[in-house]
Amino acid sequence: MDEAMKDLRPWIGRVRTVEDDVGLMAVRRAAGTFDMDPAAFTTGSALPPHWFGLFFAETVRQSEIGPDGHAKKGVVLPPIPMPRRMGAGRRVKVMGSLRAGEPAVKKAEVADIVPKTGRSGDIFVLTMRHTIEQAGKTIAVDEFDAIYRPAVPPGQKTTATVPTQARTDHAWSETTELTNALNFRYSAMTWNAHRIHYDGDYTRSEEGYPALVSNGGLSMHLMVDAALKHASGRLAGFTARLVHPLWVGERIEVRGEGQKDGRLKIWAADRNGVLCGEMDLEFAA
Repeated sequence: MDEAMKDLRPWIGRVRTVEDDVGLMAVRRAAGTFDMDPAAFTTGSALPPHWFGLFFAETVRQSEIGPDGHAKKGVVLPPIPMPRRMGAGRRVKVMGSLRAGEPAVKKAEVADIVPKTGRSGDIFVLTMRHTIEQAGKTIAVDEFDAIYRPAVPPGQKTTATVPTQARTDHAWSETTELTNALNFRYSAMTWNAHRIHYDGDYTRSEEGYPALVSNGGLSMHLMVDAALKHASGRLAGFTARLVHPLWVGERIEVRGEGQKDGRLKIWAADRNGVLCGEMDLEFAA
């Protein structure tokens, strides 16, 4: 790992700029995916505050795609020498909302790369910082961690996190079915070709999961969607942590406390009541 860091350390601080026109038809497709009226959005419409995560996809050439469906190492992200990548924590500050049909940019910075040794062996933690700007203003700063792990030996299952039952003292809950169609549409919008979300044979044989993995970004989006239904004020930011996979074809139940002093705590459970994610949201008056 020390040898790998010699090659990886120069990546820290690098910034890649991605442009997006936040096109009206893309906005309307997003609205339809999340069961909103597409016609409610016109050029100049303010989007929901967390929708910046649906745009600015990296348009990587087909020849630059690796065997797992992600871009090959070193094309977009640092060449971390471990094949399996999964999202983990996230810290977001929200200053405004994107507007439909107006050019915007994402500045993607490699904030840090940290080698660690955990319960399941050696890992690398990559921290990316995305700054979203439109019309000369910062809309959001999204910092998130991705964990890189070694490959699963052939025929073995991936090392699973120990299931923990989710709290049941919630004040409200919202449930969404994680259908194949919803995961497909979300992956298409975000241009995510990671095969664990659609290729069952690859998922089981190469990555050791028992079923297709529901997209973690989708889980976080649905969690914020649920929170906005039960909160008042402007979303100013949130922190999130994914702790257990959700499988395509199951459901996510988002549970939450009541809002207090501009803060709202929510968490997600699977169909068996297992805790899958946690989020703390902050709202401004």
